[in-house]
Amino acid sequence: MTWSFRRLPALLSLLLLGACAGGAYTETGKASYYADKFNGRKTASGVPYRPGKRTAAHNTLPFGTVVRVTNPQNGRSVKVTVNDRGPHVKGRIIDLSRKAAHKIGVDKAGVAPVKIKVVRQGSGR
Repeated sequence: MTWSFRRLPALLSLLLLGACAGGAYTETGKASYYADKFNGRKTASGVPYRPGKRTAAHNTLPFGTVVRVTNPQNGRSVKVTVNDRGPHVKGRIIDLSRKAAHKIGVDKAGVAPVKIKVVRQGSGR
């Protein structure tokens, strides 16, 4: 496993928020979605990417974590399961599957502001 110190602030935030009683982890930033060319390719968790599933990539949340992603521009939200690492573009906090992006309107814009909130913490790495 490769370690990057640029992930340290996000990891420390997760640990601090997880230690606070009753404090749910939230984050705001930009979301994008996977290109169709990734269909069937293995994700970092080992499962293949499927555009018709509600999945996402996040750089620090454990695999299996369920997050609610809300688009504040239209108020729509979707629950997704983290099964990959990314996004690998500065300024973006989550990459969504095509189905999840469509549900909240990110597919039309390509990139959109979102708020994410952990619904259930995963046990994966």
